[in-house]
Amino acid sequence: MATAADERVPNRWVMVVAAILMQLCLGAVYGWSVYVRPLMEAFGWTRSQVTLAFTLSIAFLGVGTIIGGLLMDRRGPRLVATVAGVVYGLGYTLTGTADSLGELYLWYGVVGGLGMGMGYIVPVATLVKWFPDLRGLITGLAVAGYGAGALVMSPYAAASLEARGIAPTFFTLGLVYLVVVVAAAQFFRNPPEGWAPPGWQPSARQQAARASRDFTVQEALRTWQFWVLFVILFLNVSAGIMIISQASPMGQEIVGMTETQAAAVVVGTISIFNALGRMFWAALSDYIGRRAVFLTMFALQAALFALLPSLETPWLFVAATALIALCYGGGFGTMPSWSADYFGPRYAGSIYGIMLLAWGLGAIPSPLMIARVREVTGTYTTALYVIAVTMLVALLLPLVARPPAAARRAAGTAAASGD
Repeated sequence: MATAADERVPNRWVMVVAAILMQLCLGAVYGWSVYVRPLMEAFGWTRSQVTLAFTLSIAFLGVGTIIGGLLMDRRGPRLVATVAGVVYGLGYTLTGTADSLGELYLWYGVVGGLGMGMGYIVPVATLVKWFPDLRGLITGLAVAGYGAGALVMSPYAAASLEARGIAPTFFTLGLVYLVVVVAAAQFFRNPPEGWAPPGWQPSARQQAARASRDFTVQEALRTWQFWVLFVILFLNVSAGIMIISQASPMGQEIVGMTETQAAAVVVGTISIFNALGRMFWAALSDYIGRRAVFLTMFALQAALFALLPSLETPWLFVAATALIALCYGGGFGTMPSWSADYFGPRYAGSIYGIMLLAWGLGAIPSPLMIARVREVTGTYTTALYVIAVTMLVALLLPLVARPPAAARRAAGTAAASGD
């Protein structure tokens, strides 16, 4: 229920700025590869063991989005984002005290992941309500900061790890994240019931692709469309997270980059294109349709994963991983709009929060598979080919996606258009 504070109509673009700042902190998880070697060398852990901390953080992010989404519908976005900032910041800070795998998994994977997920869903689900006129673009902007998080934080983390060590690095970053996320949280609120931008009316194309009413969580979960979108997101995450989790060591081994080059160039480039992809594909989806965007991204990724093992020069490796990151980010930029199109914005926090469980589940198999395959075979080739084939098969899913029946009846035959 809207509160008196919620009834005031603020400048909605201020919330966009707050969303970007908040997501920059949460998106630092994408810089995990810069911690891999320091943790292996400091504690004697294997690559697979260290990678599992990253995997757990993404898995519990999925749990956090569900918790955050459900709480948003009851308590509003500001409180949820504030709690998220405290949990995330403490999880990151306490990671600096970890001297066993169990503690690493608990503080970084479980606590940090839960806080990250609770925070991530707030800007996405809130801004989709404030911007029905720019749904694709604005959800892309809402998560762009998340994709750029590693670009901003990884250079400092890498330098701090070398100069100060593991514990001080996590202590400092955890405190920064807590302060920034909690501060940004204070700007989020829901629009008044039935609010729309003055003078705005949805176009015929937008009406055709959107639900005629708001689905409840239970109603959405009973549609096959929800589960098609869920699997699409799962597969797109699985592909991109494989590269993100091993980008630095992969660049060193496939094309002979140095550790410094890989950390600065590959991780930085992935962060840039991850962020750009969230804006580019999301904005493009407002014009060519969400389905066409995912078809294009799956086809492009199939080709890139098949080519990666045969690349011989650093610049080609950087270009290929950048394009994969572009598609990975595009999934997160475009899917909130697709979900809101099909099920309406009112319960977007809960519905998309549950859908983001696909993110957590998608993070589990591919990072562990690629790390394990590398340890057993001494090469990344087999794992990369498996993902290439998976992307080809995934092309079938956007082809079958259609709005739920209620939306099609409301839109008539226009629903056969691009979305």
